[in-house]
Amino acid sequence: MRIASFHTRVVRARYRRPFVISSGTSPELVSLVVEVRTTDGASGFGEASPMTAYTGETLAGLRAAVTEHVAPALVGRDPRDLAGAHAAMDTAIRGQHLAKAALDLALHDLAARDAGWPAHLLLGGGRVTGPVPTTWVVGLGTLDEMAEEAARYAAAGFRHIKLKGGEDPALDVELVAAVRKAVPDAVELSLDANEGYAPGDAARAVGRLADAGLDLVEQPLPRWDLEGMAALRARGGARVMADESVQSAHDALEVVRRGAADVLNIKVLKVGGLYRARQVAALAESAGLAVKIGTMPELGVATLAAAHLSAALPHATVPPDLVGPLLVEEEPLAPAAFASTPGTGVVELPLAPGLGHQLEGTPG
Repeated sequence: MRIASFHTRVVRARYRRPFVISSGTSPELVSLVVEVRTTDGASGFGEASPMTAYTGETLAGLRAAVTEHVAPALVGRDPRDLAGAHAAMDTAIRGQHLAKAALDLALHDLAARDAGWPAHLLLGGGRVTGPVPTTWVVGLGTLDEMAEEAARYAAAGFRHIKLKGGEDPALDVELVAAVRKAVPDAVELSLDANEGYAPGDAARAVGRLADAGLDLVEQPLPRWDLEGMAALRARGGARVMADESVQSAHDALEVVRRGAADVLNIKVLKVGGLYRARQVAALAESAGLAVKIGTMPELGVATLAAAHLSAALPHATVPPDLVGPLLVEEEPLAPAAFASTPGTGVVELPLAPGLGHQLEGTPG
């Protein structure tokens, strides 16, 4: 079995309401879906979502990287050779993690289908069955809007609520206090500042956020300020999670060395796919750190990949962000997998071979 060809298509889904974070606003979720076909007619699918305000990558650039560099480097290779595939992609082009992730997901999908396994078995997760709890992510809005949304999803069964913040530390403290009053004590609260705090504000803000009931603060400082992140962590209170600071396994190693986080947010697309994500997860485990599997967000194929990875990692103790398919008006790639999630707070892990999406191979 060898890789014979690849095909790409753009899929768009409008957000139920614009997705707003401190670095920008997105009215729709746009993904590039990649199909890899083999000489014996098998197919595997991957996906990458270029959220330009977050990653700096555009759809046109992503598609060019896939079609002109990354995918051609894999033609003729055995799709089950995942390590060799990454070596070939890295030789073909430097960086371009989203493009490599799209192909990586397709190869994992192919390899798991060929083995007759759901993807979490291929990722080392044993015979995992049952649901995977997900975080609910509340985008930026007014305090009342965000508190109401958090309370509504906590009542539906979500045990971890993540609030977007970072624009004004004082308002973030008010928000956390309001949400903490609105949700049960057992619900964990995190706040994602998306690098929004100035160093002088962060120390005061994080202490006040913890006093208001916050359990976890995500990337309060710029990605490069590991010294500042380590100082915040040393102050105690809310745990500190690194996200934008972890773009690769090398970044993760530096975060560990500097003591800059209690938790690593591993976004499968951000680090280059499932193969690289497992490397980052292994570093975290060796250092005694917890991990969370995050999203950009993405649609169904990449979100299912995140669900399988989270289920396969015992130290993924912070619920993953499996909400991309729930944030859009209509999920086009794996609607059945997420149909019950809004009312339960969990994703039922697909047990069919592969990632568990509902895509079929291209004819001819």
